[in-house]
Amino acid sequence: MYGGGYIHDSEGKKAPEQLQEDPALLAAFQARIDRGEKIEPRDWMPQAYRKQLIRMIEQHAHSEIIGALPEGTWITRAPGFRRKLALMAKVQDEVGHAQLLYSAAETLGKSREDMINDLLNGKSKYSNVFNYPAKTWADIAVIGFLIDAAAIVNQVANSKGSYGPYCRALERICYEESFHLKQGHSIFVYLATGTAVQRSMVQDALNRWWKPIMHFFGPSDVMSQHTEQLMRWKVKMASNDDMRQQFLNMYVPKIWEVGLTLPDTALSKDPETGKWNFGDPDWDEFYEVIKGNGPCNSERIAVRKASEQNGRWVRAALHKADERYTIPLA
Repeated sequence: MYGGGYIHDSEGKKAPEQLQEDPALLAAFQARIDRGEKIEPRDWMPQAYRKQLIRMIEQHAHSEIIGALPEGTWITRAPGFRRKLALMAKVQDEVGHAQLLYSAAETLGKSREDMINDLLNGKSKYSNVFNYPAKTWADIAVIGFLIDAAAIVNQVANSKGSYGPYCRALERICYEESFHLKQGHSIFVYLATGTAVQRSMVQDALNRWWKPIMHFFGPSDVMSQHTEQLMRWKVKMASNDDMRQQFLNMYVPKIWEVGLTLPDTALSKDPETGKWNFGDPDWDEFYEVIKGNGPCNSERIAVRKASEQNGRWVRAALHKADERYTIPLA
């Protein structure tokens, strides 16, 4: 589902240096990138390229897992059997996306166990948007419609990137996310064109989620320290600001079309440049959430820790079964 807000290219760290890399290999690698070739796991690659890909892909995978939690809490409370089935299928898809992404990251040399451990101990990050509560059914509409839409903007762009396993995973994920977006849009429009109570509920959810959605693509390009290199390597195919503008251009009119408002009085489109102007997104809040101080950070990680603990016996049993039925080579 989610590729963007949690795959930020700025964590307040210096860009990785490329010391002790063979200049000839670096030049040949960049030439392959410039020709539009895909880099595969067994190909030579700069250590910085490998490091940045691992960071981005595992954060994406973590976000798929954590992102299933707020929606998962609404499966039993969804209004009607059809809505329950659809939401259950969506949550299952998100977990499946995480498995695809963990597998892609593993091709770069980091084990899944290490990635999960880094998530649970706070070393590895995930999307800012999944650290906010889903208070009402309208929250599920906003998540399914607008957050999935923001994710698709990011994922469609990056699916054309340079690392083969990640691109192939994103292509499949994008197909499924298009159905998720339709599901979210259906709920969103149903509530927005419903009773006064339903309209009020979805407007309240939109007001609460708009700031996290604006944070989703990450800080402004002028605040980013990795974007230039990542775009040169075609790890990122569009800048944070460009993706945010694309999202605003596509979805703000859809929100206004159903008579809802947005809680940013400065939001407007410049008729000359075609760019959207908006108020200060409050990046201080964004960084606090990313650091683990958001409304639901502790709750989300606690759920994952409990799941990891409760599933240990299954993994142990599978490991023993694997050892028992392994045929010796000699």
